[in-house]
Amino acid sequence: MSRHVLLRYLSGTLFMRVMFCCVVLVGLLEILALLEQTTPILQRHLGVRGILSYAGMRLPFLLTGSLPLSVLIGALVMLTQLTLSSEIAILRACGLSTIGLYVRLIPATLVIGLAGVVMDDQFTPRSEQALAAWWNRTDPQPDQGRAFWFRDNGRVLRVGYVSDGGNMLTRIDIYTRGPDGLLTQALHAQRATYTGAQGWTLHDVTSVNVHDSKVERPAPLADSPWPTGLRPADFIRLAADTPPLSTTTVLGMLRGRLPSDSTPAYLQAGLLERFLRPLSLLVLLLLALPVIYIPPRTGTRSWLPVWCLGAGLLFIIVQGLLRAMGNAELLPPALATVPGLVIFTLGALSILIRSETR
Repeated sequence: MSRHVLLRYLSGTLFMRVMFCCVVLVGLLEILALLEQTTPILQRHLGVRGILSYAGMRLPFLLTGSLPLSVLIGALVMLTQLTLSSEIAILRACGLSTIGLYVRLIPATLVIGLAGVVMDDQFTPRSEQALAAWWNRTDPQPDQGRAFWFRDNGRVLRVGYVSDGGNMLTRIDIYTRGPDGLLTQALHAQRATYTGAQGWTLHDVTSVNVHDSKVERPAPLADSPWPTGLRPADFIRLAADTPPLSTTTVLGMLRGRLPSDSTPAYLQAGLLERFLRPLSLLVLLLLALPVIYIPPRTGTRSWLPVWCLGAGLLFIIVQGLLRAMGNAELLPPALATVPGLVIFTLGALSILIRSETR
């Protein structure tokens, strides 16, 4: 019974510290984001309601992004408080080892990590999609949006810019290739509009057909239906630089069922990183554990929490650098995510073993 009481106490304390740090970090990030976006929001005459809408739709993204740092800081604060109040010394006197302490902190860390995975997989893509559509729909100058390319069912497409929340496209180029990879048709439309009942309609269409090294130029068409399964939400997603993607969307892209402007290596690395997130939080918890060895006489003057915080930040930076190299296809997806976990875990374990044998 006492073991369960200790487990609830330690895990509950860690959970509350992490949630408090997460609320503080998200609040700061929201303020910084609003300082940058309040002027454009007010220029679009969206008022206070627009500011609150922006903050609400941005919240899931900020929550998932702040979880690693929140776990690191929350664990450091909790363990430092337990050490300075002699609670760690009492637990050691009762026979609790360092490994036993770590094991009792794992449940709360895994719960936070799994909640982060669910948030990143289900809530963040939907909220960012809604935010991008709302931002595009209220844009008074959509023609300043960037052009983008993507692949869809053996075709290569280019869109000049998206407007009206994805319901209108401008300057569409569609290049169709045959089974041998050679160009068979190039179609150009000045714009495309979407209606739920009729789907997409291309306007001011010109095309060039290539068959057996012969080029045909059909007569231009004022309007032409566009038989595609793409929806306005797909174009909003493709127009964004690095939109969050759900697991279902990533798998659809990898299998060729959904349009994609990302390489398979980028998608695989993102998927692997998402499901390894609980393990990365466990590594951050392990990096914070050496603060229990703060000498009693040193107290708050000890530099050990600072070194642990630096090690955790270095881990986050290294993971980001490896992921960037994976995105650039300089490393395979596995090497862009796993080595950092292994290296920092071994480093933290060596420090703990050295501290135990002193």
